Amino acid sequence: MITLTERAAKEVRRIIDEQRLSGTTVLRVGVKGGGCSGFSYTLGFDDKIAETDQVAEIGDVKVACDPKSFLYLSGTQIDFEESLMGRGFKFGNPNAAKSCGCGESFSV
Repeated sequence: MITLTERAAKEVRRIIDEQRLSGTTVLRVGVKGGGCSGFSYTLGFDDKIAETDQVAEIGDVKVACDPKSFLYLSGTQIDFEESLMGRGFKFGNPNAAKSCGCGESFSV
């Protein structure tokens, strides 16, 4: 399962509301090849959930992940951080053997 912290769920909901996205909008989480460590995280919004997607509901936010990405993201917790150095989503991925300094890519 992929989870969101309360801060992350609140930020996702804020973005959905601000952009006036539909009530069926889900947060789509995935991975793609690339980045300085081998794989990069992807985040986006989607209105479709495939039958094969892994789906979790955190509060009023649905998170969907395709089966291939889920192999690398199972157990991941997504947080949202805001500091003087910047703001953004952070991935706590127990499957990552190493991550790059920015935290946007990883290897297994």
